[in-house]
Amino acid sequence: MSLETRIVALAQAIGSDVKTLTVAQGSLSALSTVAKSNLVAAINEIVSAVGSAGAQINDSASTGDTLVTWSADKITASIAAAKTAVTNSLTDGAAAALDTLNELAAALGNDPAFATTIAAQIANRVRFDAVQTLDTTQQAQARANIGAAAAADLTTLTTAMGDTARDLAAAYTTAKA
Repeated sequence: MSLETRIVALAQAIGSDVKTLTVAQGSLSALSTVAKSNLVAAINEIVSAVGSAGAQINDSASTGDTLVTWSADKITASIAAAKTAVTNSLTDGAAAALDTLNELAAALGNDPAFATTIAAQIANRVRFDAVQTLDTTQQAQARANIGAAAAADLTTLTTAMGDTARDLAAAYTTAKA
């Protein structure tokens, strides 16, 4: 089955669903609001009626209490306290094996040219921000690593897709009629 056939079948299924939803939505005249011809107006009428009956601010509530609302100041203070805790955790909570610069250097292999070593390793990567010249073996390996298709695979796919110029809107309109 070609892609074109599958897309037409999808358009027909969507058309059928649209018909079902149109019938199932019911009559707006049954709304208990004054606005009966516009769903948005009816919702706005309800919002207006509810007014300010929303949640009240309670800054004395503890962390984790999901039944109250905090003020912006309380939220800001809570975030600042959490940031301080994370910062202290990062600086004071390092494992004993990595809590000094000497230990970090040892973890990096005491390589004084660490940046050069890493740059050389990065140079052996496929770039997405600049043109590269790769031999056939390198191209095949790069495609395999990222699951990309070769040009011949894309040609086969394009042929199998069918008529990509088909008017899908017309197919959809026919399906929902």
